[in-house]
Amino acid sequence: MRSIRAAAVGAVTMSLALAATACGGGSSSGGGSGDSPKTLTYWATNQGASIAVDQKVLQPELDKFQKQSGIKVKLEVVPWSDLLNRILTATTSGQGPDVLNIGNTWSASLQATGALLPWNDGNFSKIGGRDRFVDSALGSTGVQGKDPAAVPLYSMAYALYYNKRIFADAGIAKPPATWDELIADGKKIEAKGKSALGAEGANLSENIHHVFVFAKQHGADFFTPEGKPDFTGPKVVDAVKQYVDLMAKDKIIPTGDAEYAQNQSVSDFAKGKQAMLLWQTAAANLKSQGMSEDAYGVAPVPVRSGAPGTGAQINSMVAGINIAVFKNSHNLDGATKFVKFMTGDAEQKILNKAYTTIPPVKSAQADPAFDAPATAVLKQTLATSAAALPQVASESQFETAVGTAVKDLFADAAAGRAVTTDSVRAKLEKAQQQMPAA
Repeated sequence: MRSIRAAAVGAVTMSLALAATACGGGSSSGGGSGDSPKTLTYWATNQGASIAVDQKVLQPELDKFQKQSGIKVKLEVVPWSDLLNRILTATTSGQGPDVLNIGNTWSASLQATGALLPWNDGNFSKIGGRDRFVDSALGSTGVQGKDPAAVPLYSMAYALYYNKRIFADAGIAKPPATWDELIADGKKIEAKGKSALGAEGANLSENIHHVFVFAKQHGADFFTPEGKPDFTGPKVVDAVKQYVDLMAKDKIIPTGDAEYAQNQSVSDFAKGKQAMLLWQTAAANLKSQGMSEDAYGVAPVPVRSGAPGTGAQINSMVAGINIAVFKNSHNLDGATKFVKFMTGDAEQKILNKAYTTIPPVKSAQADPAFDAPATAVLKQTLATSAAALPQVASESQFETAVGTAVKDLFADAAAGRAVTTDSVRAKLEKAQQQMPAA
């Protein structure tokens, strides 16, 4: 999912949601379509550089759907910082939309509320079938073995974006493939008076995405196979420390980035202030900030050793956006038609081109428009070296608890306080204590 949002939700809020499975979106008193079969409400995620950009992208497509179906869609683009709490409030109040976008990492947590329409074989058949979607995208739609809580809409992956001019000035001929190479390159860049690598230490979801990948590269998981939190194992501790050490020990992330939270590292990179950026599907964001595609290169995120592949070579979480339906919508037929429209080949090409994301629909992904070099890196990553974040009911609390622990560790590094194995373990232990009881 997009990394600029903050997953701020506690166990109490989720418990309320779990207790309110009889409530849902689409009520006539709340923002839904009520009893009107000719109207839908849609909460879209903020995918573009601004809400105005999203409205400009989406409204012509919604007008097209109205012309085809006779159903008017009332659009609201919801900021990431508000979205999860608004969804949870809607599950308890019944005052929600008919259709909504969700970050794919929330799928299992929202599935547990019981408020979203399950996408069983019958519902999938209404939109062309489950087989239309790539497996990696379907892997982030809910708990394995249960009917998905949502349908993939946009797919994304992390990549290493690097400034070609800064690399050339530092005498670096190619992007780093391993973390040791990245650190060595970073020191060359620092020696030339430039900042090496951007990060967003106060961005909880960015923290989670990166330490999840580092953990996978260490052969570790944050949850047991039974879905219980396991944040303090030695490999998890080592993985979190390795990420924070890029600032604390290796000193290639500026200490000021410990306070970055809202797309600031992307802005620094676009302005030529930093040589490298680890980000998900950044092309549209960089273009909106005036950076030419010729000014940067795109490479796979580094790994501990060797080239990206499977297993311990994982170098991205499966990022993306899913589209869901509140099951208590009074216009389920219209909502399903809208999901079919948004995931149809034509719209998948239009929308994913606009956002420089990857279509999770196989036939649309095969379009030559998604074969540009930068996009090819993302497609290859999703196909071979990306893993889904834990699909457990407490995933949203995990993002908050561990993301905050990493934020605090970056704050320690920025203040000159030692980041040790013991201090990392202590913060992760505190995070695990904040998780809800199974």
